[in-house]
Formats: sequence, structure tokens, C-alpha cells
Amino acid sequence: MVNLKNKVVFITGASGGIGKATAMMLLDAGAKVFDFSRTNQLSDEVAHENLRSFRGDVSIEADVKAGFAACLEAFGTVDVLLNNAGLGLLSTDLAETELDTFEQMMNVNVRGVFLCNREALKIMKPHKAGHILTVISMAGQRTNPNAPVYCASKFGARGLSSGLADQALKLGIKVTDINPGPTDSNYWGDRQVPREKFLKVEDVARVILFVLDQPEYVLIREINFDNMKFLA
Repeated sequence: MVNLKNKVVFITGASGGIGKATAMMLLDAGAKVFDFSRTNQLSDEVAHENLRSFRGDVSIEADVKAGFAACLEAFGTVDVLLNNAGLGLLSTDLAETELDTFEQMMNVNVRGVFLCNREALKIMKPHKAGHILTVISMAGQRTNPNAPVYCASKFGARGLSSGLADQALKLGIKVTDINPGPTDSNYWGDRQVPREKFLKVEDVARVILFVLDQPEYVLIREINFDNMKFLA
């Protein structure tokens, strides 16, 4: 993966799940990884000269600005932004869903993507190069009667990303949506779900690296994938 060597990748939520799996593969490929996470920090667990961690919340503007400033101080630039942080709260019965539940998901899944995209673009535009990827999920492609608010937040993130893709293309900046189906990660907590039919976090990480390792002139706008057992 020669296209990833020495690339600076800013990842939100890299301390676990898909983010952690992707971060580890990127480090193995020679990339420099900046982990922006709200709770645990990857650098507390992994010692690597090309890894830095920063504690912050993607929904808080001051945190996002400080995180990107810290990345610039550590690595000098941001070549890739991976919007991976996401939040899914139970909202099965919309009539019983609290406003706070709605706002929390929108703040992380849409507002957080907007704030990170904005800061990354400020760095990428002068260079007329860069790549912004957002882990949206198939919940941004198909609705789920058991998760209407979560789907709404993911459809919103997809709309934001799609509009940005058209805008950024003229600037030489790539924008890609990563849309995995259900994935076996800590996202589910102790919920009883058929994990044996889900994707593994490593499956998603490999797809992300595949997208990133394409030649500069190759743009993948959107990539959708599922575990066949889940669809059967």
C-alpha cells in the first residue's frame, strides 16, 4: 500500500471498533494516525511513533478546532479525514423518544461530521488535495422501523457528504462514503443481536484501506457492503 506511506490520517473514534481496526492497519501500512476520541485514547494502549491521540468530542466546535490544531502541530498537515465516530441510541417507538435522544444522535452523526469536514477543508483546500471519508453505514441507504432517528441522522450525513463531494471535486479533494451493513463492534453494547451474521470490524477497515490506496485519479464516491448471511 505505497499510497498510504507517510500520509497523515485524522480519525474520529479511533480508540475502538472500526476506528481502532483501521488505525492499526494504517500504522502497519506506514501512515501517521491522529486519534480524536471522546473517551479512551488509542495511544494509552498502543505505543507507536506515528500515533498521536487527543481527547475531544466531535460535536463540540472548540474541541474539533483544538484537535486539528494539535494534529498540525504533531504531523504538519492532514491528508485524510476519516469521520468514524458515531452514536446509536434506542428509539424504537418514536412516540416515546426523548428530544435529548434525537439531539444526541444528530449532534454526533451530523453536526460532528460537519465540524470535522470544515476544519479538514481549511487544511486541504490550499494544497488542492486530500481525502475525506465518512463511515455512514447502510442505515443511510435503507430505513429501519426500529431505528428511525438513527437512520435520519445517517441520511443527513449522507446528504452532507454527497453535496460536499460535488463541491470538493473541483478543488482536487476526494469525498467517499463508507457504508457497511451491521458490524460486530461495541456499538451494540449488551443488545441481543445476531452478531454471527454481521461484518467484522476488520472487514470494514480493509474496505477503507482499499479506497485510500487507489491512485490519485481514482475516486470512489460511495461503497456499500454487507455480510451475505445478514441479507439471506
